[in-house]
Amino acid sequence: MPIDVRREIAQRALDLVGVPYKLGGRCPLAGLDCIGVVALALAGHIMPDEVPRDYTLRGEYLDRISAFFDRALFQNLGRESMESGDLLLCQTAPRQLHMAILTDCGVVHAHAGLRRVVLTPLPLPWPLVGRWRVLGE
Repeated sequence: MPIDVRREIAQRALDLVGVPYKLGGRCPLAGLDCIGVVALALAGHIMPDEVPRDYTLRGEYLDRISAFFDRALFQNLGRESMESGDLLLCQTAPRQLHMAILTDCGVVHAHAGLRRVVLTPLPLPWPLVGRWRVLGE
């Protein structure tokens, strides 16, 4: 993937730091959840209405999330090195998954406890259960 596409995704994520948190949120003015952060960072690569909305804070969604990224636009990454712009799926608790975006400065994600989108330094405190990269045009 061209470096500029990865940088664009990472920069869009960084631009969202400080936005309020809202479960199911897709608008920066009203608030975003982790899926909303990913959706806005991927603007121009996916349509906003493609991103799932019918989920709760806790649930068994690994298969659904993996299926969403199982298309030609994304590369499923195994043990390859992480790069800025990668989409990370973490397991923050039993039955609780969380999306984040890797940047050169750390990881951007919507933090429910802090009620805002934050930049967290590496290493993450949660195990990674999935990682994808947008393929270049």
